[in-house]
Order: sequence, then structure tokens, then C-alpha cells
Amino acid sequence: MRASSRRRSKPPDQVEPVHHLHGRNLCPECGASIRVYPTNYGRWVSLAMVELPAKDVPEAFRWRLTRLPARSIPADIVAVRVRGIDPLPSEPVVPAHSMMCVPDWGEP
Repeated sequence: MRASSRRRSKPPDQVEPVHHLHGRNLCPECGASIRVYPTNYGRWVSLAMVELPAKDVPEAFRWRLTRLPARSIPADIVAVRVRGIDPLPSEPVVPAHSMMCVPDWGEP
């Protein structure tokens, strides 16, 4: 199969826009400030603005920001999921925003 005949994955049709305010990204669900970074496997992830101790973040939501060699991915900093060796309980990790997102539904 030739490289030109390979199918590229298409972006999803229903993508929620990320709202920008003075250079910051805002979650469309709750309005909180978020950081959006590319991952080491070609996707994007919304991260919380703060680091938390690993003991306070469930395993599925743990991320680290790291610099990769310039030629591997066209980005200075990428988000890498914390897997394999568990971090120490007090070691800081960056939680995925979805762990902390509370939609702003207004008054009941």
C-alpha cells in the first residue's frame, strides 16, 4: 500500500469549541480555565491549571507535561499519561480537567 493511499483519521463532527479569553482557554461546560496540550500520541487533552499530589488524582486522570526531542513531535511541550510505574503519593501530577469539571447549570 502506498503512503498516499492510506486513509487519514478524520476529526469528529461534533467538536465542542474551546472558548478563549485573553489567551486562556475556558471549558465550554463549566467555564473554568484549562490548559490544552498535544499528547505524545497525536491527540489533544484538556488539563487542569494546577498540579495535585498523585494520591489525590485517580490513575486514569494523571498526566505530566514534558519536553520531547524536537524531531519526534512538532511541539515544545506534550502531555504524557502517567502509567507503568506509579508515582509516589506526594509526587505532583497534572489532572485531566474532566476529573474536576462541574458543569455550570445555573440555579435550580
